[in-house]
Amino acid sequence: TAISRSVAAPAATMQLRFLKTVLQPAEGIQKCTSITWSPNSKRMAAVTTDRVVQLFDEHGEKKDKFSTKPADPAGPKNFVVRGMAFSPDSTKLAIGQSDNIVFVYKLGLEWGEKKSICNKFLQHSAITALVWPSNRHNELVFSLSEGKVKVGALKTNKASTLYAHPDGAYCVSLAASPDGGSVCSGHMDGSIWVFSFDDGAGARLCTHSCVPYALSWGAAVVAAGSDRKVAFYNAHSRAGNGAAAPPQVFDYGSDETVREFASAAFNPAGETVAVGSFDQFRVFTYHESRSAWEEAGVKEVQNMYTVTALGWKPDGSSLAVGALCGNVDLYDACIRRHRYKGAFEFTYVSTSNVIVKRLSTQSRIVLKSHFGYQVSGINIYRDRFLVAHTADTLLLGDLETCRLSEVPWNGSGQERYDFDTERVCVVHSAERGELSVVEYGRNEVLGTCRTSHTNPNLLSVRVSESRADVN
Repeated sequence: TAISRSVAAPAATMQLRFLKTVLQPAEGIQKCTSITWSPNSKRMAAVTTDRVVQLFDEHGEKKDKFSTKPADPAGPKNFVVRGMAFSPDSTKLAIGQSDNIVFVYKLGLEWGEKKSICNKFLQHSAITALVWPSNRHNELVFSLSEGKVKVGALKTNKASTLYAHPDGAYCVSLAASPDGGSVCSGHMDGSIWVFSFDDGAGARLCTHSCVPYALSWGAAVVAAGSDRKVAFYNAHSRAGNGAAAPPQVFDYGSDETVREFASAAFNPAGETVAVGSFDQFRVFTYHESRSAWEEAGVKEVQNMYTVTALGWKPDGSSLAVGALCGNVDLYDACIRRHRYKGAFEFTYVSTSNVIVKRLSTQSRIVLKSHFGYQVSGINIYRDRFLVAHTADTLLLGDLETCRLSEVPWNGSGQERYDFDTERVCVVHSAERGELSVVEYGRNEVLGTCRTSHTNPNLLSVRVSESRADVN
């Protein structure tokens, strides 16, 4: 199948640039049913209707593959893989299959480690979707054709129902919240349900205008389907009657170049989403100053056919796109990129996430504001220590140990930094007349003292190994 690519002029800041095809298309239909990345960004898994899981490294190079197994070892291989997800520690891969079973494979962290099945969850109906919430290390979530959403506990090897659609409507899609504390499901009757692990309750969020085959959760819950409408729902906002607040909708019903939407995926920051349809995928970005979503561009790929699976790399730097004929393409994703003193490269994958790469070794570290604040003013001292600011925080890091800290801060930007002590940075604010000690890897100030004058030769800091006590 010949594939040619043309790029529509982007309307906003997110830039997607084609890198390469990591999985070639088949001669006929061989749908890519799932793409997932390991949370440490080291591996990507993709599977098509051939039921063979292909494993790639962080650069998209194929490193390994294995065939999935039927629920009945003696039965025929006539199932389809409905969903895949890596565990939060990146060592396991869960695979949901249409023959009523979820397998969990132990892969390890290094290439070449022996693969083994460590858990099985056999059900009475077909698995339709699967997610592994980021803060549920020993619990994965999957949906069934009978409308139930279940949690599989790895420690007990048992599955229990989180919630069930009251009418048993087929569950077509599943998504986890960015913090891993909730999941949402889309059903054949158009309803979208949300379950919170904190309160242990499931509730109807809304009823979408069609079956929400494309469903993902970032700064909002996005839903799309056959009516060519893309809707953004606020999962936490309610109108006066308790229903979800009205969504922001993009309607492409009158655009003959747009067909039904089949897949969606948010970037890790949750502020950009890709939504796949026929021969194209559209990108939407949230503008915080306007409190609104805007279309940021469209990628058109002739002869790609329907985009059936999407997966963002957890560091936000790449987007994997799978299609109807089994091909998987990799795109570079960034807002902007620039060099720092000829030794480092800063890649802004979102306003709050920056990948810092040392050009001499190609080693990388992700600088991220955990509060979602916009990162600005990045500097590197002594070719090792990282300092950056947001409107309300200070970010400090050690590029050798890959430890980063973000602490509340309201300074003038004229602070002085002392990096002479291993493991900690001493920040002197003349404006505030105080010294602050921050240990790399901890998101709090260890201690402060009032002083108007500082001299590095008169300063000594010791941090104990057991507790971060400053003397």
